[in-house]
Amino acid sequence: MTNPLLFLLAATTLVVIPGPNHLYITTRSIAEGRRAGIASALGVETGTLVHMVAAAAGLSAVIAASSTAFGIVRYAGAAYLVYMAIRTFRSRGDHDTPDLKPQSLGRVYLDGALVNVLNPKVILFFLAFLPQFVDQKAGAVPMQILVLGLITGLIGLVSDILYALAADSIAGWLRARPAFQRRQRFATGFIYLGLGAAAVFAGPGHRRV
Repeated sequence: MTNPLLFLLAATTLVVIPGPNHLYITTRSIAEGRRAGIASALGVETGTLVHMVAAAAGLSAVIAASSTAFGIVRYAGAAYLVYMAIRTFRSRGDHDTPDLKPQSLGRVYLDGALVNVLNPKVILFFLAFLPQFVDQKAGAVPMQILVLGLITGLIGLVSDILYALAADSIAGWLRARPAFQRRQRFATGFIYLGLGAAAVFAGPGHRRV
């Protein structure tokens, strides 16, 4: 690894800046509570581990180099987010609690993992960012990528959990307002649709978010 301190600074800056993953986790935490937010964070970073292994094995480069493969990942990710939006629009609570019907934590975790695995911007992040800090003269390039990816994932997990906890603290205030409860399902659904649109337009030159 070249310049570890610079890598830590750059990785922390890129990961902590609010982006689609944070928006997804925040939305989930507000809609379904702190445990769902943390489960989403764990799922998202599990997806990061998948990308990390794929990058070390060279699969990410193959996908990014193939317009067909990249398009499949991009549209699959967008389709899954649209599916989540439709599921959210159709969900119903009881008559006294018009907010979203909570999903099981296992399902929330799986959603987070799939959202990140099918995020083409993460593929581009591992291809564009991590290789800059690989020391080719030291050899064992795949292992270096794994180490760099693991560090990035740990930073991301801490950041994601902090976002989930912050969102949950705000959610208590929001849930006390009936107007928010009536609109919550639609706001959440439209956020998922927006994230799906962002996935469609992902392309080379975008950084991880």
